[in-house]
Amino acid sequence: MGALFSLLFPWGLIIQAVAIVHFIRRRPDTYWLWIILLGGGLGALVYVAAEILPDAGLLRHSFKVFPRRRRMRELEAIILDNPAPGNYEELADLYLEEGKYQRARDCYDKAISTRMDSPDAFYRRGLAEIELGDFAAASGDLSRVVAKDPGYDFHRAAGLLAHAYAKTGQSEKASALFAKTTQISTLSETYLNYAIFLASQGDRAGAREWTERVLAKKPTLPGYLRRRERVWFRKAKGLLKQLPAS
Repeated sequence: MGALFSLLFPWGLIIQAVAIVHFIRRRPDTYWLWIILLGGGLGALVYVAAEILPDAGLLRHSFKVFPRRRRMRELEAIILDNPAPGNYEELADLYLEEGKYQRARDCYDKAISTRMDSPDAFYRRGLAEIELGDFAAASGDLSRVVAKDPGYDFHRAAGLLAHAYAKTGQSEKASALFAKTTQISTLSETYLNYAIFLASQGDRAGAREWTERVLAKKPTLPGYLRRRERVWFRKAKGLLKQLPAS
């Protein structure tokens, strides 16, 4: 028995270490940390089965990193001889997925300069501009998209346009568009941006209401969706702490 314990002991520590790293990165419910720490290797193993293995489905895009980067190198070479709008747009999409927002924006600029009929390019350039903090430019691109298709990307474009209006001091436009979009959209991102806007306008009660709507989703969502929404739940909890009840 002692020999078996000695054999399993280092593996228990390794599993605990893996579980703690995953916990720090993914931030599931706090009680899992106590299970990992107090339960030792067995507690960590339970955590792996309950949280890490289901998360593997959300990490499938990680396995596409190397093919994506290979395709980026190919396109970077191709556009030297063939600077077609389609090549620039595809390269921009890949840069956007990689989080290289300035490069993505530059490529969208080139794609759009010769082809003005693609709402997809304007929308994704708007996403890059939001990530870069250029909300004025983003509002221009997103307003073009929403004018053509108000429900674009499950109304996310409209929600982000309202957010861009809020960030550029266009409070009346932001208020009207948020009010309209939240009647038909259930995106946590839109709800949370609306809550942040209301808080900035001094409406703490309204901000709390929309923040709590994000958190109210958690008990009813299936596990895979809870994991996907985890970032919004974490942000909502942080915002709620800044909005004490009256």
